[in-house]
Amino acid sequence: MFEKILSAVQKPTRYIGGEYGSVYKNPKDVKIRFCMCFPDLYEVGMSHLGMRILYHLKNTREDTFCERAFMPWDDMMEELEKNDMPLFALESRDPLCAFDMLGFSLQYEMSYTNVLEMLRLSRIPLKSADRGEAFPFICAGGSCALNPEPLADFIDFFLIGEGEELNMEVLDAYGEWKDSGKPKSAFLETVAGIEGVYVPSFYQPAYDGEKVLSITPVNPCAPAKVKKRIIENMDDCFFPETQIVPYGEIVHDRISLEMFRGCIRGCRFCQAGMIYRPVRERSPEKLLSLAKSLMESTGYEEISLLSLSTSDYTELPFFTEKLLDMTEEKKISLALPSLRIDNFSMELMQRIQKVRKTGLTFAPEAGTQRMRDVINKGITEEDVLNSARIAFGGGYKNIKLYFMIGLPFETMEDVAGIPLLAKKVVDTSFELPKVKGEKPVQITASVSSFVPKPHTPFQWEAQNTAEELREKQKVLCETVRSKRMTINYHESKLSVLEGVFARGDRRLGKVLEKAVELGCRFDGWSEHFDFEKWQEAFIACGVKMETYTRERDIDEFLPWEVIDCGVSKAFLKKEREKAEKGEVTPNCRAKCSGCGASSWKVGVCHA
Repeated sequence: MFEKILSAVQKPTRYIGGEYGSVYKNPKDVKIRFCMCFPDLYEVGMSHLGMRILYHLKNTREDTFCERAFMPWDDMMEELEKNDMPLFALESRDPLCAFDMLGFSLQYEMSYTNVLEMLRLSRIPLKSADRGEAFPFICAGGSCALNPEPLADFIDFFLIGEGEELNMEVLDAYGEWKDSGKPKSAFLETVAGIEGVYVPSFYQPAYDGEKVLSITPVNPCAPAKVKKRIIENMDDCFFPETQIVPYGEIVHDRISLEMFRGCIRGCRFCQAGMIYRPVRERSPEKLLSLAKSLMESTGYEEISLLSLSTSDYTELPFFTEKLLDMTEEKKISLALPSLRIDNFSMELMQRIQKVRKTGLTFAPEAGTQRMRDVINKGITEEDVLNSARIAFGGGYKNIKLYFMIGLPFETMEDVAGIPLLAKKVVDTSFELPKVKGEKPVQITASVSSFVPKPHTPFQWEAQNTAEELREKQKVLCETVRSKRMTINYHESKLSVLEGVFARGDRRLGKVLEKAVELGCRFDGWSEHFDFEKWQEAFIACGVKMETYTRERDIDEFLPWEVIDCGVSKAFLKKEREKAEKGEVTPNCRAKCSGCGASSWKVGVCHA
């Protein structure tokens, strides 16, 4: 049956498992069967470093067999339903309903329908209240879990923050509970006492019209606030010395090496820069050891250095020099995907491109200095142009620039500044001596629409409507034209819907359920996104999108305030006030701004 189904789908390598580096155990030899579920395609999920880390970590336990499942594409969904076959895990091919626990990775709000669809395909009731003792526990973690409320009806418990230690503590608690013979409620009461675990059924929200007045514990085991977990010492933190090597190509088909967590910069739009504080680095010695093991165990020909701002690593010159000594010998290329414009050097670039010239991406984020100060980007136009000169002088011909529109306090002049800055970048190439037969430069300006996110200084701001965003996109295209410049932008309606769920509450649960009933899934994929179906779902449920895209009162209770990410509300308010005035806040290494992350007394806060 399985082989017959595989022959009918376009990419069978998404579903067969058995890749080099994957783990296989006899299910009869373990106490706990856990399946990591990624609510997107295999190619996307297998590129996610967090999933790679936790998969191998859980499988170090003798009592646990951790497997994987991904959202199937249309052709596989059709085959599963046609053959009356539930969604299965890659390793054992057992149905997901046979597991003890399913863990969903929440990286993008527009994957929420896929979470529900995977449960439906697994023949598991969508709502936690409808799942009896026989069904698996459903948990979820990831950056979107920092506002768990939109999925509160469907998830038994959320894991808030960094997962290495937290997941192991939850599995320890599960093993003890399984031996006890107690009901599922007893396990939930136990894990609710673990720092970093949020059990939504133990909390009751109160509403007044559009507003959420409070979210209050109704079970004595539940804390008033759930504080995120962090890893204090990155050198002691588990990191796999091998990784699964897929048969087919995935989005990031290479070794991923995590250098540090957190970011010193404090960009006011950036949720990751706030929720992953404070900065904690791995030592160069640890990174070099991991790189050596991963090169030997995988055979990959590229290493990507991952962090929110890679070039802010304190020992970057020393580390890259030692790493390049290793990689050049083996003809392995090095990619630094998150370089800062203001500390990009010719020396580093020349060494990186020795083996293979990879693409260059910079993120000015805004087209005018006023807006860059509003968002606390901390770079100047000259920084941007100087980086372009260095890149063009080093032989790079294609540069991608990331920008945003719809930011708070933005004017149409700021929007027009984006193509004008991109054109200035093109013009820097004319400053260089011409070489006969040399290809002209090409600049791609990728412009996304700003979405206000929880736990940021802009969490109170109104989001631009789809119409406002389209008007700004029109300005982008009409301000200036050049054959050497391309401007891409995102679907405005999709950005609005992302904003609804980013700052949503649990009243959105019924909308999600209705949207799935209407056929919504893969909403982040343009060929699947159907805004009319979403509008139908909101109308049917009597919920307005404007409730969630509106401006929030500065002292209004926010649905995600039940989660403590370590950054204080007072700091976020202060940063919002500085944004309105266009005032810049120094980075964490230059001066501590008292955000609250120093409560952990680790990393940059302890230096």
